[in-house]
Amino acid sequence: MDTSQYMTMFLEESMDNLQTLNESLLDLEKDPDDVDKLNQIFRVAHTIKGMAATMGFNDIAELTHKMEDVLSEFREGKVKVTQKVVTILFDCLDTLERMVNSIEEGTDEQIDVKPIIDALHSINGSEEEVVETLKEDSKEVVKESNEDLIELNEYDISVIKEAKEKGFNAVDVKITLSQNTLLKSARAFLIVKDLEEKGEIIKSNPSTEEIENEEFDFTLQFLILTTNGEDEINDLVKGISEVESVVVNLRGLTEELESLDEKEEVKEEEAKIEPKEIEKKEPEIKKSPQKKKEKPKKAHQSVRVDLERIDNLMNMVSELVIYRTRLEQIVIDNKSTELNETLEQVGRTTSDLQDLVMKIRMLPLDVVFNRFPRMIRDVSVELGKEINFVVEGADTELDRTVIDEIGEPLIHLLRNAADHGIESTEDRIKAGKNPVGTIKLTAYQEGTKALIKVVDDGAGINVERVRAKAEKNGINTEGMSENDIKNLIFAQGFSTNEVVTDISGRGVGMDVVKTKIASLGGSVELVSEEGKGSVFTIRLPLTLQIIQALLVKIGEETFAISLGFIDRVISYNEESIKKTNGKEVIVYRDNVIPLVRLNNRLNIESAPNDKKFVIIVNVGDKTFGLLVDSLVGQQEIVIKPLGKTLKNMREYIGATILGNGLVTLILDVGALY
Repeated sequence: MDTSQYMTMFLEESMDNLQTLNESLLDLEKDPDDVDKLNQIFRVAHTIKGMAATMGFNDIAELTHKMEDVLSEFREGKVKVTQKVVTILFDCLDTLERMVNSIEEGTDEQIDVKPIIDALHSINGSEEEVVETLKEDSKEVVKESNEDLIELNEYDISVIKEAKEKGFNAVDVKITLSQNTLLKSARAFLIVKDLEEKGEIIKSNPSTEEIENEEFDFTLQFLILTTNGEDEINDLVKGISEVESVVVNLRGLTEELESLDEKEEVKEEEAKIEPKEIEKKEPEIKKSPQKKKEKPKKAHQSVRVDLERIDNLMNMVSELVIYRTRLEQIVIDNKSTELNETLEQVGRTTSDLQDLVMKIRMLPLDVVFNRFPRMIRDVSVELGKEINFVVEGADTELDRTVIDEIGEPLIHLLRNAADHGIESTEDRIKAGKNPVGTIKLTAYQEGTKALIKVVDDGAGINVERVRAKAEKNGINTEGMSENDIKNLIFAQGFSTNEVVTDISGRGVGMDVVKTKIASLGGSVELVSEEGKGSVFTIRLPLTLQIIQALLVKIGEETFAISLGFIDRVISYNEESIKKTNGKEVIVYRDNVIPLVRLNNRLNIESAPNDKKFVIIVNVGDKTFGLLVDSLVGQQEIVIKPLGKTLKNMREYIGATILGNGLVTLILDVGALY
């Protein structure tokens, strides 16, 4: 059997199960007496072992088996759940994850499992290896009466009779799989493949179709024509994993031949019966029709779809949105009222389809957040700090593209919160704080954006240390507010930590965070109070594909600005423009707002008109105005990447195609000020 069709399922299920083990071990460490949690861990570990054995990955199965030995010691009360023991089990999970990743990437990397197996042995204090073959040898091999053998028809009997005359044996094989077997269908086909190497299977129960659809319990019966004996067939099947018992019988034909002779005699007698008598018997035959076995109705199931197909579907919907906009423009230009109603219907259907595809692409943040409790636990052990980690809003959904990229920035923020933010236990006690520090990771949706906050109750940011470091790096902090000085930690290579550690302090963390989040069309801001803690707030767009935008004109050029950044639009008044520190600002409702003239910023000649507009935008904690020549209107646009040639143009996040067919650049508001 070709197991490649099950490979994707194996890889996905294995990673899910390993994540479940990580989370369950964390819970067990907090509550060592939780028997239900321990049993859950044991079940999941057994599942991984069974799946790996089914797919032929014996090294993974062996390592998981050794892990099961330790878990058994837990259940029997021979080993206590301690930090050291849990750390070794986490190392075991990390090794298993590397092995699964190696399979997924198709590399031939050989991972040395001996050190981790030795560490597992050191837990239970036993050097004796519990070999899987001990269980295999205990598989029951018995002879059964002919009552449980596969029923044969006349054709089968004649085939066996002819095969016996040529020196073949007819062997019945009854196999019972373990109740814990996963992928029963895959296991059954592996058995079929091995049996077919020894002979020809002429009968099976369940049938091949039932095996493919996994419509059977845990018992398989085969009748095989082979030149091998019972012992050889028995040894072959006994060597297959997840086989609980094997029953082999050499099929004799004495009773079948006698039965066949009786049937032939009956046929001869029936041939002599008059047609009228046959007609009389027909109603009797119809009295007991054989009922068809109804297949149980399947429950609602989800379908695994390749991500590339979803991306292709999203691209097609994006093209549909572009052509819908084009049609709307044509109708407006030609003043064709007849097409209005039809076009409205197309517009509604397109919008529904677009919403549906967007929801398909959305994933909960839990797929990113679920790795962090383990990470914080490891960091707290390494730093010798007590940290309580709280996660809220993990069910908040974001576009898959954003989900794929947000993990790295969050790792930096959380590790810095644990290292820089949370003080040592002694320092916290001296400051009158709870000895256990708290880091909270929160997510929620706000309009068209998702907000993710990393909050800690640690030492906060020391403004003077940041100022001193900035002056040392040649950054002039004169006239800067305390909040602006604190946000200097996002500058490239900026770190106030004098000691370089594996956790943080290399000066490559916070600038990576800001750059990555900006590339996703988001922003990050810091609010910190010395002695009380810090709050990092990340704002991200819910999707990166289709957005609502305001189209503006600068000179003869049209640009798009995402509505997610826009606070309001006001008329431009030259009298409200002032200058401070050599920079232009606009006074609006007693607020002083920095002004960016987009024609100067983009080197475009401004249009000679008197009525201009200022678009007030919010990017993180910054508010500033963008001066444009005129407004075109609001429109739904599809973001297209600029390609390799233009990817370094920081002022733009992409381009779109308007209803009139023209290509328009989309401004990256965060990079304009």
